[in-house]
Amino acid sequence: MEPTPPFHIVLIEPEIPPNTGNIGRLCAATGAHLHLVGKLGFSLDDKHLKRAGLDYWSEVKLHRWESLQHLQQEFPQGCFWYTSKKATQCYTDVNYSHGDFFVFGKETLGLPEDLLKEEANQAILIPIFSSAVRSLNLANSAAIILYEAIRQTR
Repeated sequence: MEPTPPFHIVLIEPEIPPNTGNIGRLCAATGAHLHLVGKLGFSLDDKHLKRAGLDYWSEVKLHRWESLQHLQQEFPQGCFWYTSKKATQCYTDVNYSHGDFFVFGKETLGLPEDLLKEEANQAILIPIFSSAVRSLNLANSAAIILYEAIRQTR
């Protein structure tokens, strides 16, 4: 049996191939597993996805899931962190452990409101200090949170 990966990045219905490609490269670099959930806004053969991931795709531990519920059923003891600009606790104010899952919503809509309400204690945000900026890039957000978790657990 494969050892537990240090962390998991979960993308719910990602829409922009270069974001997923960059996150794939991030996962290859850190040993994190990449979980793609639901309907993708692109094909896994997309040239932009492949270009962003460069030649590292063979190093990405990629998993596909029909739904978040299926993923959670497979990892019933998993600790899931839900990322949203609507969360109230900062990503630096929580304690991470090896094996945690970081869940990101689709680029245009984020995570569903009902999920964020249900999981409010597990919802985290990256603060944005300018009212002129609505959100951060998905790949940048994944890197920020993943490297904070790595920093905490080293």
